[in-house]
Amino acid sequence: MAKVHDVTEALHAEIEQTPLRYHGLLLRLVHSFREGIEEEAPWPSAEDSLRDALRDAKAGRTQPIDSLWSNIEAD
Repeated sequence: MAKVHDVTEALHAEIEQTPLRYHGLLLRLVHSFREGIEEEAPWPSAEDSLRDALRDAKAGRTQPIDSLWSNIEAD
């Protein structure tokens, strides 16, 4: 965990050393980088999804079916 903290501190130090006029560009770079790596994350397989759902059901982490749509607003 200390390594993550060190990297975060180093990132903050680099940002602080970057001239303010480039902060917008730096933000766009970081945002694009994050979006790019998120796209590479594999989707869980159907088998993994079913395994997780069964684990949740066995542990009692369920909701009544009529409550699943309660927060959805119709247009």
